[in-house]
Amino acid sequence: MPKKVMTELDNPWKKIIERYFESFMVFFFPNLHKQIDFSRGYEFLDNELQKVLRNAKMKRRFVDKLAKVWLKSGESAVLYIHIEVQGQKDKEFAKRIFVYNYRLFDHYGPNVMSLAILGDDQENWRPKSYTYGFGGFKVSCRFPIIKLLDYKWEELEKSDNPFSIVVRIHLKAIETRKSHPKRLYWKKELFKALYEANYSKRDIIELFHFLDWVMGLPAVLEQQFDQFTIQYEEEKKMPYVTSIERFGIKKGLKDGRKEGIQLGTLRRSRKSVLDVLRVRFKRVPQPLSKMVQAFDDTNILTKLHQEAILVDSLESFKERIEKFALTKPARS
Repeated sequence: MPKKVMTELDNPWKKIIERYFESFMVFFFPNLHKQIDFSRGYEFLDNELQKVLRNAKMKRRFVDKLAKVWLKSGESAVLYIHIEVQGQKDKEFAKRIFVYNYRLFDHYGPNVMSLAILGDDQENWRPKSYTYGFGGFKVSCRFPIIKLLDYKWEELEKSDNPFSIVVRIHLKAIETRKSHPKRLYWKKELFKALYEANYSKRDIIELFHFLDWVMGLPAVLEQQFDQFTIQYEEEKKMPYVTSIERFGIKKGLKDGRKEGIQLGTLRRSRKSVLDVLRVRFKRVPQPLSKMVQAFDDTNILTKLHQEAILVDSLESFKERIEKFALTKPARS
């Protein structure tokens, strides 16, 4: 049997949902999206989610997110949306949705709903509810599901929503797990699709990160893919992704997907952020450098590394790092 190539789907989905949450709701749950007042923003409560679910005796989740949104129906109408993305068949899945939902209900009250994205390759596996009871007693939980296999390729190609390309990448990542050459072919095709969809430069880089993360290749084929991207972008005269490759930033992203930022030490993690800024903006002011050096959380440094790649100016990066400083403890 051919050796499977790497298909990591957990962290990429978490990050892409955070980056494009409103697009996520429009694409998968359009009726619910219409009821949400996105002008008031939204908030992810993942730390709170982990605290609420800490003692739940269930298997590890594939992807789970908790978002706090405001509804158009009233000033105080708050809805907590629990999102599960499941990558493989699991007989305990419906029970897990129920358990997590009632724990969230116990913490936040009745304005809690659970949504499920099924990203497995089993056509007939479609858990939608969980029920238990005895005699005259009965408890039931029914939740909306989206089965990624149901999407038609032709329809996905017509959509400009970022999740149209995310779903295509996910489906081809699952389909090509046992074939290196086939994965290389589809990785190239999906890379071209990023440009043909007329996304912004920032969106192309974000979605490329998802593509590169999910559709991992052996080193030799990865080099072939890199050469292809260089040639393709030269022809298009849009060196968005290959500029990252040339400066060695892409390597940092790949290291990051293995274990957060996987550079071994906090010192090297901070240095990677500053190196990207120096490559892009030549000089990093000392006060900004000190702000980066103050962080001792590799998860934050991973996010700062990505921000350093994507921001359009040092001023924008400073605004982002200040937001992290307000919400996360820094070194004294």
